Amino acid sequence: MPYRWTDAAPEESGAVSYRLDAWPHRSLPRRGFVWVIGLTAAGLALPLLAVVGSSALWGLLPFAAAAVWALWHAIARSYRSGTTHETLILTQQALTLTRSDPGREDRVWQTSPYWVRASLHGRGPVEEYLVLTDGRREVELGAFLSPGERQALRRDLDERLAILNRRA
Repeated sequence: MPYRWTDAAPEESGAVSYRLDAWPHRSLPRRGFVWVIGLTAAGLALPLLAVVGSSALWGLLPFAAAAVWALWHAIARSYRSGTTHETLILTQQALTLTRSDPGREDRVWQTSPYWVRASLHGRGPVEEYLVLTDGRREVELGAFLSPGERQALRRDLDERLAILNRRA
């Protein structure tokens, strides 16, 4: 799953803290990127072998190069957007959610965990839209996760909030 909980052991004071790190799923590793570009270039070069030595090669070559460049650029942009991540730190005193997007300043939301409720909405920008609310403000969590992952994340978050609220 593209999220991980880190549960800190209770300190001497008995305080419990949890940390959630969530990130978008990467379906194409860097090694796969090399293979995709290489196979695409080879696949486009194969038909060009038939026109080697003729002027038609110079007419087709820019289009083949543009296709490889466009694929390279699209995958590189996908990797840049994959650096998005969310960090949620949950203690008995505060819940802090930080979202980091490439090219933007971090967005931070902080509130008391006692008032926080996690809910899934059927309608929203994504299916099973996960939001956290404290009664005043509503923020999204894990919009880049799959619907099943958001459901599991909500269950995990509800369990940890219940543990903290019992200790308070």
